[in-house]
Amino acid sequence: MSSSFSEVAHSHQAFIEKTLQRFEQQLHPSVNEDAELVTRAMFSVRNQAIKLRTYSAFNQILVCQIQDVRTTEVTISFTQQQISCTCPQKKICRHQLAVIFKLSQYFISLQDWLTKWRAKKTVQLHTLASERSPESWQRMADEVLNYTFKDPRPIDSFLISSLLENARMKLQRQRPFEQEWQQLFDLYMEITIMQRLLQHASKTGMAMDNNYFNYYLENALSRIERSIDAISKTTRLFATEPFFDALQTMTHDILLIEKGAAHFRLALYLQFWTKLFTEQKRQTKELTALEHANATTDIDLHVVKALFYILLHAMTPLERTIHEMSPKNVESFIDIAQHSLAKGYTTEATLILKKAIPFLQSYIQDTLVPIRRQKYTRKLDVLYEQITLTESEELALYAAFGKYGIEAFSDYLLREQRYSEWIALHQLYPTSIAYLEQSGLKEVVAHEPEVSLPLYHFYAMDEINQKSRQNYKQAVRIWRAMKSAAKKAGKLDYFENYMDAVQQQFKRLRALQEEISKSNLIAS
Repeated sequence: MSSSFSEVAHSHQAFIEKTLQRFEQQLHPSVNEDAELVTRAMFSVRNQAIKLRTYSAFNQILVCQIQDVRTTEVTISFTQQQISCTCPQKKICRHQLAVIFKLSQYFISLQDWLTKWRAKKTVQLHTLASERSPESWQRMADEVLNYTFKDPRPIDSFLISSLLENARMKLQRQRPFEQEWQQLFDLYMEITIMQRLLQHASKTGMAMDNNYFNYYLENALSRIERSIDAISKTTRLFATEPFFDALQTMTHDILLIEKGAAHFRLALYLQFWTKLFTEQKRQTKELTALEHANATTDIDLHVVKALFYILLHAMTPLERTIHEMSPKNVESFIDIAQHSLAKGYTTEATLILKKAIPFLQSYIQDTLVPIRRQKYTRKLDVLYEQITLTESEELALYAAFGKYGIEAFSDYLLREQRYSEWIALHQLYPTSIAYLEQSGLKEVVAHEPEVSLPLYHFYAMDEINQKSRQNYKQAVRIWRAMKSAAKKAGKLDYFENYMDAVQQQFKRLRALQEEISKSNLIAS
């Protein structure tokens, strides 16, 4: 029995309404391309260009044929909540929109929908784009973003990337032709979108600690960094100065947002003030604004002010500020130190990094989520290698790392030729002989072979405890290496007595005895 469009529409009204709403949110009447897409979709509906080819009530799949310049097919899977088209267009196309219009007309007036949609148009975006002023660019961004953020409720996290990428692409169509303006335009629009997103998220209580949100922030930050790097390497036009003033205001406002994505906001702010805003007058003005700021924010402003004290070579205020360091803000202070080292401010970075050492153990072991600890200790190791520490400071640093800094502490002990402590470390935190041979065991054996003998015994016993022939073979391999080390240390007699004791201790393990006999470890 064949179905009609009316029957399909009423059977799946909820999906059709939801899809039309989503398309409406993605299309803006002030964008010429979007207006043309809607017009052509409406034309297909009015000219009866859409035919119902098949509908499976069992699979709930609808296939429609659209007579266009080239015949295309639109498929809707109502169970999977998906719509697709055979045309080359990757995103929303006029054929998908036409089918949704065709189905929607059975419970709404398409003319009313079109009238309301067109009423949202205020000004052509290309007109605003041609006016080179921050005010015009802001109005252009607002024209698109007011539409994106029209709902005063939280946005579902999984929709963030698609919604904002759609807004970004609409704005990108208005990008200036002149190369010297393009990177500035990209940066301005990225910051405008980011400011609106973070303000909306903070105001509506959106969850900002999930993977969807972080994925968008990371991608946006990468684009922002590329634009900043490109702009910082070119000569500024006098006409662009008002845009830099506007960017300074926006980044200041992003920093002082009440709460949410604090680490990202600080990272964004540091990118601007360590790469782009390098004028002393601008830095002084920003520091004054921070010192008089009375906003409630989840970013410790002592940390931010420390950056400006470094940039302005104000050591005394810097020393006072870092006394405000605590386990809560130590990571942010370390970020400041990292940027300071990159800019060549080694003395100031050393001051911060040394002050941070007593707080690191609590921060790494108690505050950082476990998945970040290994990576973060590697970052710290790279930073602290760039400054000079006393022996007690280095030991305190590696103690703070705990098991997450074994690799760094291991390298330190090798550099200091403290081989017996290296051996003790790797007995305390076991890995494998193969890993240890890559991490410096050969160096230990070359310099102090006798200290390695207890380590070989430790790992050989671990293999035996696994009680399989494969593990026994691995134990024999370890004993061969142990024999070589004993020979270097002049302790072959000790090794032979050791193997006799092993054979006696495990005489009931026949497979192990066979492997030992085949290995020629013991002279007959």
